[in-house]
Amino acid sequence: MELEKFNLPGVEDKRPLVIAGPCSAETEDQVMATAKELAKNGTKVFRAGIWKPRTKPGGFEGNGVKALPWMQQVKKETGMLTATEVATAKHVEEALKYGVDVLWIGARTTADPFAVQEIADTLKGTDVPVLIKNPVNPDLELWIGALQRLNNAGIKRLGAIHRGFSTYDKKLYRNLPQWHIPIELHRRIPELPIICDPSHIAGRRDLIASLCQQAMDLQFQGLIIESHNDPDNAWSDASQQVTPEVLSLILNNLVIRDTNQSTESLTELRRQIDEIDMSLLETLSKRMRICREIGTYKKEHDMTVLQTNRYDEILNKRAQQGEELSMDGEFMKVVFEAIHSESVRQQMKIMEGK
Repeated sequence: MELEKFNLPGVEDKRPLVIAGPCSAETEDQVMATAKELAKNGTKVFRAGIWKPRTKPGGFEGNGVKALPWMQQVKKETGMLTATEVATAKHVEEALKYGVDVLWIGARTTADPFAVQEIADTLKGTDVPVLIKNPVNPDLELWIGALQRLNNAGIKRLGAIHRGFSTYDKKLYRNLPQWHIPIELHRRIPELPIICDPSHIAGRRDLIASLCQQAMDLQFQGLIIESHNDPDNAWSDASQQVTPEVLSLILNNLVIRDTNQSTESLTELRRQIDEIDMSLLETLSKRMRICREIGTYKKEHDMTVLQTNRYDEILNKRAQQGEELSMDGEFMKVVFEAIHSESVRQQMKIMEGK
């Protein structure tokens, strides 16, 4: 891709680039109060949701065009640049008409190539910076495809936003970080700035600080964080927003390390290993949960724990699959023998009523 430096007028070129503001532009008073507090703390780019795509109908879906003059007023009174999400050609036209400085494409929109192409076609001939969030599901090619569509339309000031990936099994985070995916994006397109969205990854304000630090340790260029002057009473995503005061504390406590190392450095490779190991552990935990359910079924139907034919099938099939994935077949047998041994132990506990 042909990219230009993602520079913004009046914003110092250093890490982290901070984009902050409420999830939604609820009222003019709320927007201005939050913006003034953020400006006082040094924030240079104010974000707010004008159009809010919700998972289910019935929730607050944004004020739409009515809120765009509020963004103009933010710029006039604080000097901050403004940023908002767009999902349609009409959104783009209205945002540009009201002088919004930075646009971003949300995760649901990124997952729809038709919608991304519509936005790209509308942006032809403009020079507005555009950030593209990762799609809802962990599909790196779809993410890159969205970036390419914008770049093909002549948008050269592009960036990516990593907001994590949706999962059915909710654990610690609202969206799993899966850091290895944005790391691979950076490896493929090293000149592309990547900004972390800890608010949507966390889903909880108490996790935001640690995610910001992780993003900086992974050499992300910036952070886009939801900040509200009264987060507990926010009209959308209340639990993941922080006050401007708390945001200032988070940013002041960040440790910004040297960025001269490449993504192939030992530290980053080890971090990738840690991330994959956590995924392995979570997957094994799910497997053992299913094994316990099988153990309950066997107990209720007077079946033996050990099913020899099934065990042989697993060992042979996994060894073959491992070889197809460039791993030694004997190694795969050892791995699955250990997994099977733990599965049997878990089922025996069910049989014994423990």
